[in-house]
Amino acid sequence: MDKAELIEGKVDWKGRTAMRYKHGGTRSSIFVLGAFTFENMATLALGVNLVTYFTGVMHFDIADSANHLTNYLGTSYIVTILAAFLADAYIGRFRTVLVSTFIEFLGLGLLALQAHYPKLKPPLCNIFAPNANCSQVNGANAALLFVALYLVALGSGGMKAALPSHGADQFDDKDPKEVTQKSSFFNWLLMAVCLGGAISLTFIVWIQDHKGWDWGFSVSTIAMFFALIIFASGLPWYRFYVVNESTSALTGIVQVYVAAIRNRKLQVPEDCNELYEINKDKEAAIQAEFLPHTKAFRFLDKAAIETPESSSQTPNPWKLCRITQVENAKILLNMLPIFCCTIIMTLCLAQLQTFSIQQGVTMDATITKHFKIPPASLPIIPIIFLIILVPLYDQIIVPFIRKFTNVPTGITYLQRVGVGLILSAMSMAVAAVVEVKRKRVAKEHNMLDAIPLLMPPIPISVFWLTFQFFIFGIADMFTYVGLLEFFYSQLPQDLKSISSCFLWSSMAIGYFLSTIVVKIVNSATRDITRSGGWLAGNNINRGHLNLFYWLLSILSLLNFCVYLFVSKRYKYRKESSNGEKDHELQQKNVEEEK
Repeated sequence: MDKAELIEGKVDWKGRTAMRYKHGGTRSSIFVLGAFTFENMATLALGVNLVTYFTGVMHFDIADSANHLTNYLGTSYIVTILAAFLADAYIGRFRTVLVSTFIEFLGLGLLALQAHYPKLKPPLCNIFAPNANCSQVNGANAALLFVALYLVALGSGGMKAALPSHGADQFDDKDPKEVTQKSSFFNWLLMAVCLGGAISLTFIVWIQDHKGWDWGFSVSTIAMFFALIIFASGLPWYRFYVVNESTSALTGIVQVYVAAIRNRKLQVPEDCNELYEINKDKEAAIQAEFLPHTKAFRFLDKAAIETPESSSQTPNPWKLCRITQVENAKILLNMLPIFCCTIIMTLCLAQLQTFSIQQGVTMDATITKHFKIPPASLPIIPIIFLIILVPLYDQIIVPFIRKFTNVPTGITYLQRVGVGLILSAMSMAVAAVVEVKRKRVAKEHNMLDAIPLLMPPIPISVFWLTFQFFIFGIADMFTYVGLLEFFYSQLPQDLKSISSCFLWSSMAIGYFLSTIVVKIVNSATRDITRSGGWLAGNNINRGHLNLFYWLLSILSLLNFCVYLFVSKRYKYRKESSNGEKDHELQQKNVEEEK
């Protein structure tokens, strides 16, 4: 067998070394993309329509419904950290996806069960009616609701953590052709989200609104079953990254900080050759990725200072760390400001999934005499645009820009993220302007006290909301895909399995922050508004949502200014295809420091 056909560090499903033309590549990534499509088909409708379910069926008020939704979404993203840790250190990415898909399938099934049986939910009641005394879901029924909801969050988080990384594992970083294919894979990952979302925001939302929530949740459950089958079907063709159970990447990072604190009184040597592992021989370097020493965050170098005690025995990893471990910790610390600057964007996204949908409930959604678009289907506008734009961007725009920039992805990862951040600020500004117009029309027609679902809609087309969704959809394409590529490319090999969780963790913090910001804004404005706060109450027409949107736009603009500062200071990690090149970079770095 030709050794060139074997892929070092990757195995097939039987544990044998993977073969280049039999395992992995674009063919196996199709199964990953298919599973991600059906997963988004099953769950994306929840992100835009659950507020309606919480208010109309479970009888929560609008602010509480919005907070329950953002808490659910935040949990689904923050759990990616735990899932990535398990995938990296114990069960592997493939098994993580399988288990997560089944958990999500179970959660959706429980939601369908509760929505079907009247005894499992509150009695019918219109929460928007004057003096309505609707009882919220409580007791065992409330427990069932939140258990089912957070099972979906747990499963969705596991898929988000492991599925993109498993898909990227199908490509070999040492093959230039497959490196280009991997870059395209991340763009097509967004396409999978769009295709699944397009079906979810139209077909499933329509079923939820016209056939009943039980039918809607049932269709989502069936979609998750197909996701499970499609992903498992790719088993014979997948490449699997060999899990190192001895020490997880996250544990190695923690060891660096513990060791640095323990060695805080030691003096960092001027010659970096004296640091542990820095002068390993060339043959040893080839066996594993070998990171060159850098001058950044020198206090962490104390974790790699050898003492007579540590050099005379087997090193305690909590007192003495390899310099490669130290450099891994530096990489994460260097990326932290970029990570923090993306949180505000998710804070804005949360409002489009909550308050913007409630705006749409009050507006005229008529398309033809016999058809009205459900407000929760409004995000289909930017998704349709992205379905058209993503292939054009990947196949035409990127190759064209590449001729001028000589950057494989057209523009750098950080430039792509920056474009998305400024567009999100514009989206919130447009949302504020549209809300002013909506309320002006309501006032002109004496409909400020109009009760949603009981009275005719305000005579303004719901398509006015598409402007803010459209701009934010483009921002999604730039920022979120750019972040996935950025984290995956900048992290070393033994940290790539947790690369995707950085994006999802940023989104999780953004969703949780939305809950906090909504409560702070209501508390701060309680005494200066009749409604008890800008966002308080069940009548959105009496609120001050436009001022809240302006606040978010200003915050986003300030956040973008901070991002410009930190992104200019960021130094990209030097790419290397194998240990030998890493060794050469290390030797060059040593000579420069001397």
